[in-house]
Amino acid sequence: MTTKLVLRTAIGDYAHVSALKDGTVESDRLRLNFVAVEPITRAFRRMVRGLEFDVCEIALATLAQAHDVGKPIIGVPIVLMGGLHHGALVCMNQSGLTGPGDLVGKRVGVRAYSQTTGVWLRGILRSDYAMEPEAITWVTEEDAHVLEYRDPPYVLRAPPGRSLVEMLRGGEIDAAVALRGTVPGEVRAVIPNADEAAAAWSGRTGVRPVNHVVALRSDLLVEHPWLGEELFRMFAAAGARSSGQHPAYGMTANRTAIDLLLAFAAEQGLTNEIYRAEQMFEAGV
Repeated sequence: MTTKLVLRTAIGDYAHVSALKDGTVESDRLRLNFVAVEPITRAFRRMVRGLEFDVCEIALATLAQAHDVGKPIIGVPIVLMGGLHHGALVCMNQSGLTGPGDLVGKRVGVRAYSQTTGVWLRGILRSDYAMEPEAITWVTEEDAHVLEYRDPPYVLRAPPGRSLVEMLRGGEIDAAVALRGTVPGEVRAVIPNADEAAAAWSGRTGVRPVNHVVALRSDLLVEHPWLGEELFRMFAAAGARSSGQHPAYGMTANRTAIDLLLAFAAEQGLTNEIYRAEQMFEAGV
């Protein structure tokens, strides 16, 4: 009997991967040894700083920055998380902000300047609302997952021990991106009619934003050239068993979204050049 390749794996708990985690979907050639990381975003940092995993969920902006500095990591076009983000930019319900234009000179909180949701939003603000990233002071809770990256001068760190939700409530920041810890009715979207605006943007651009994908150590792919295709097959099989909808898999379905995010990342100074999807992902899947 051929010994299976065992891969140390960190993937979030999603309905569309549950058949992988419970063993329903298997492979004759490899076994995924799942490691629990909560929240899963902490695995991204451990992957790009220490290569702690063989296969790992990773934010697309983090993958781009890792590629930019030569980390031995390659993506597989398996989208684990994505979605429209216009509604992720929020302010207090009683705020006087009437739209994105009011954010000039204001302070906006985001977990990290390199957070993928923030990259999507800043790209949309620039392209659709003529808002340059440097017109806003971005207040962050932490640095980028990729240690080599340095935030631009218009990015500040929140005071130690102060959360973004506390700062928003206290008026220390005017808005925030992907804010957690609020109560119902406490915040509202800065972009008016955010859901309708997001749907219109998606219809116009043909883009459904990609946030998290699968990545693996490049050396494993060199040693086992079949690995990318086998991982893709396994994730696709697990997704097919999910009762709900799951993100589209494959380069054909996601190339436009990936390329747009990579362009946004370069525009915002997160990478030194505009990369293309094929430069960062395993070919053929």
